[in-house]
Amino acid sequence: MAIENRMETMAPSRENAGSKIARHATVLSGQLQQLRTRMYPPKSEKMLRQFLTNEVSKLTSIPDSTLKLMSSEGRGPVPSRLENNHRVYTLAQINELRELFAKQKPSEALRFLPRRRQNEHLQVLAIANFKGGSAKTTTCVHLAHYLALHGYRVLALDLDPQASLSAMFGAQPEIDVGANETIYAALRYDATERRPIREIIRKTYFDGIDLIPGNLEVMEYEHETPRVLAQKSGTGAIFFERLKLALAEVEADYDIVILDTPPSLGFLTLSAIYAATSMIITVHPAMLDVASMSQFLLMMGDLINVLNESGAQLDQDFIRYLVTRHDPNDAPQSQVVAMLRHLFGADVLLPTAIESTAVEAAGLAKRSLYELEMGQIGRDTHKRAREAVDAVNESIVQLINASWGRG
Repeated sequence: MAIENRMETMAPSRENAGSKIARHATVLSGQLQQLRTRMYPPKSEKMLRQFLTNEVSKLTSIPDSTLKLMSSEGRGPVPSRLENNHRVYTLAQINELRELFAKQKPSEALRFLPRRRQNEHLQVLAIANFKGGSAKTTTCVHLAHYLALHGYRVLALDLDPQASLSAMFGAQPEIDVGANETIYAALRYDATERRPIREIIRKTYFDGIDLIPGNLEVMEYEHETPRVLAQKSGTGAIFFERLKLALAEVEADYDIVILDTPPSLGFLTLSAIYAATSMIITVHPAMLDVASMSQFLLMMGDLINVLNESGAQLDQDFIRYLVTRHDPNDAPQSQVVAMLRHLFGADVLLPTAIESTAVEAAGLAKRSLYELEMGQIGRDTHKRAREAVDAVNESIVQLINASWGRG
């Protein structure tokens, strides 16, 4: 009996599941914060690299020789010099050059400065799928960077409580995003706490891109909306209209809004679909992922019908499928891609986002391929990945320009 009592005393008390999960969350959060502090010290900020003259020429269509002549004559923005004496420009200086040449050559203004004109509508592009691992955020980041590098004004909006998009832009959701600083602040039903959307938009280190960050707070909209609907209280706009109305407040400031939607079909995703003028559905070419996408489409179709019954009119410029994390040498993947093209034809974008160690390496450093300098990864690997990402983004830009009636 004495031995049994001693064993009971020595045996650790069993931890219940809730306590264990809470403890693990605290431990992991602390560890992640330490890692972030090492990678990004508290006072550090993300900075965009500078661009060599030949890169500037490709981005702006201004000849290399013209840029060198302007620099020598002291016209236009003054580039910095590297140790090897090569000229480099910031993205802000590149945009100065665009505006300068657009003014000097009005007949070719669109070539230098492709921003939307007064008769062209704000393009709101939702990147969607509720299957994790479909590269939604990677697609958003690379598209936003590509657009900004080519002179468009972009608003990146993080609707995902996991806030990976925010982290890619240097806004750590647990540290840098406080209460009432996400899109929830502009959508919430409490009029005393609601904020104009302009107040929650942040400038980023990437000239031409502004950000509305996310964190777990955005989930409050998912919790609050059913309660408001159940009460049928007069709280202004119907829930699915609120995001569209908020974006209308800053419509004049941007050419394109990119929505990184949550990996679920909740009220936020429904709001994003209603606000969107176009949609890219990402899909990894594996049968489980395609089966998941099938369920996503069925559910989305039902929800859109509910919106239609509520008097909502969905009139999107285009909906396209983007094959992501694609290995062209993988036979089963090739079969899935062939099936999607057979079923959906031209609705599947011709270029695919290939799986690449370059994209993975950039992601680990919280960067896009456009932020990496030559030499940071293998030249050939970088070149192949960059060409594939450029092709995807260029095909999306062509769809956007077509929606604006451009040739």
